[in-house]
Amino acid sequence: MLEDSKKTGCIEVICGSMFSGKTEELIRRLRRAQFANQKIAIFKPGIDTRYSDMEVVSHDAHKIESRPIKDAAQMLDVEKDVQVVGIDEAQFFGPNLVDVCQELANRGIRVIAAGLDTDYLGKPFGPIPALLAVAEDVQKVHAICVKCGALANHSHRLSQSKKLVVLGEKDIYEPLCRECYNKAMEEAAKTHE
Repeated sequence: MLEDSKKTGCIEVICGSMFSGKTEELIRRLRRAQFANQKIAIFKPGIDTRYSDMEVVSHDAHKIESRPIKDAAQMLDVEKDVQVVGIDEAQFFGPNLVDVCQELANRGIRVIAAGLDTDYLGKPFGPIPALLAVAEDVQKVHAICVKCGALANHSHRLSQSKKLVVLGEKDIYEPLCRECYNKAMEEAAKTHE
């Protein structure tokens, strides 16, 4: 009988602005794990019902079945034979997400989390900065600025809402590069004076 292969857990983070392909990359990695006959579990925050209640769906309509949850701690209840855990919209989970991901990785599970690294004000978002600090692998993906065509790193909110979490699509957000984002924020500040 062959000896069990060593299980090596790790944390991978895919981050960037809105419309940068974070969820698409998450789904791609999870599909590859499935093709390799690895058992996967996928989680998303229960508040994200934009495209589907029970699936992780990218902006270009790629999708994969998931489990909506309210608290990151629920991920710790994965079955013992799960080898890969996928997490979409990781920024919406609380600060305990970092400890949960660490615990899963310590169990030998490959954890792949995708989320916004900054909010609409350009500030670090939720648990993502701390997750980046403990991850073995980080991939920053970029959208294209809708104003000038440069690499976009900012999720500019078009609505006037001051709430931190406002779920939306192209009707509420647009990807902008640093220069176009700064101009948009200056213009918004002038109109609110």
